[in-house]
Amino acid sequence: MQKRKLGNSGLEVSALGLGCMRMTFGDAPIGTRQDMIELLHTAVDRGITFFDTAEVYGPFTNEELIGEALEPFKSKVVIATKFGFKHDGDQGPSPRSGVDSRPEQIKRVAEASLKRLRVEAIDLFYQHRPDPNVPIEEVAGAVKDLIQAGKVKHFGLSESDAPTIRRAHAVQPVTALQSEYSIWWRTIEAEILPTCEELGIGLVPYSPLGRGYLTGKIDETTTFAENDIRARNPRFTQDAIKANRAVVDLLERIGAAHNATPAQIALAWLLAQKPWIVPIPGSRKLERLDENNGAVNVALNANDLNAIDQSMSNITVLGNRY
Repeated sequence: MQKRKLGNSGLEVSALGLGCMRMTFGDAPIGTRQDMIELLHTAVDRGITFFDTAEVYGPFTNEELIGEALEPFKSKVVIATKFGFKHDGDQGPSPRSGVDSRPEQIKRVAEASLKRLRVEAIDLFYQHRPDPNVPIEEVAGAVKDLIQAGKVKHFGLSESDAPTIRRAHAVQPVTALQSEYSIWWRTIEAEILPTCEELGIGLVPYSPLGRGYLTGKIDETTTFAENDIRARNPRFTQDAIKANRAVVDLLERIGAAHNATPAQIALAWLLAQKPWIVPIPGSRKLERLDENNGAVNVALNANDLNAIDQSMSNITVLGNRY
């Protein structure tokens, strides 16, 4: 597995990370907890060193899984987790409860995450979503305190706009921004990508495979469990799935020239955009993990990238991303 550095921070990780959310969160996990632990061990064996979790995934159960599975590899891996959702009593944090990035809450979350992850310091601590009620300078200051205390190594943001990134970075350098980015969702290219490049901030795209759609394995007959977030996603109605097939057709055409799958082309496209971009596709099956990892060996040339840009400019993607 190739390595990349997230911006100017010096934080080196595998060129592809692993999004772990759906191992415990969303729809029912595939296999048992032990199956997920074995998959995580195999991911390390395959060269993956960058793992993404959050306290809200579960809540808490995802961090507990990652902590147990990766404890033997603490010195070899980078674990990113997140704070920022309001806690609803004993139920823990939930997106439905709203956001909470008060400094005292950030520090409470950090202490609890350290225990669940079984680490002495959190490698990368993201604000999960902006909090309109807390100035970003206070958020960055709280994480700066945690860094100075040796409890956090790097500060990250998620789904923040360019002005917010600049304000945070002025207080505590931001190592990485996590944001949705893929061949069919490119809104961040206008302002956010240039800001990251200027400030030396790495980008960690989530949903790089369009929540599975860009793999080409979803069609109009695909059904989703009630607790699968795609069951209520506008891009996964039957009409949208059918209308957006042109994107998969494009990936298949490019893939044919490289002996690569649509998923591999979608990930290779992201890797080709900037050397400081590290996608985190999620996977709960070994064959999907290996397929995704194969993307690092797909070298898209300028003609491929131009063809993709020209084709996508003529495709109107149906359905909002949420």
